[in-house]
Amino acid sequence: MALTALAWVLADPLRAERLLTLTGLTPEVLRDNLTDRPVLAAVLEFLANHEPDLVLAADALNVEPATLIAAHESLSR
Repeated sequence: MALTALAWVLADPLRAERLLTLTGLTPEVLRDNLTDRPVLAAVLEFLANHEPDLVLAADALNVEPATLIAAHESLSR
């Protein structure tokens, strides 16, 4: 789910830039560590911290926003 959420974020250039700016992730980190829990957790945290994006992402992924929040919490443990 986190990888799909990342693809959704990266599909919008402005949102992608905001992800990189707010999380400190870089394109290189994303490429080299795409499946690492901390990277995936950072993507979901990015969505969790901005409700409009959280709601839009949940709608695009056909899940409830709470599902994305739960996935973030799971990855953050």
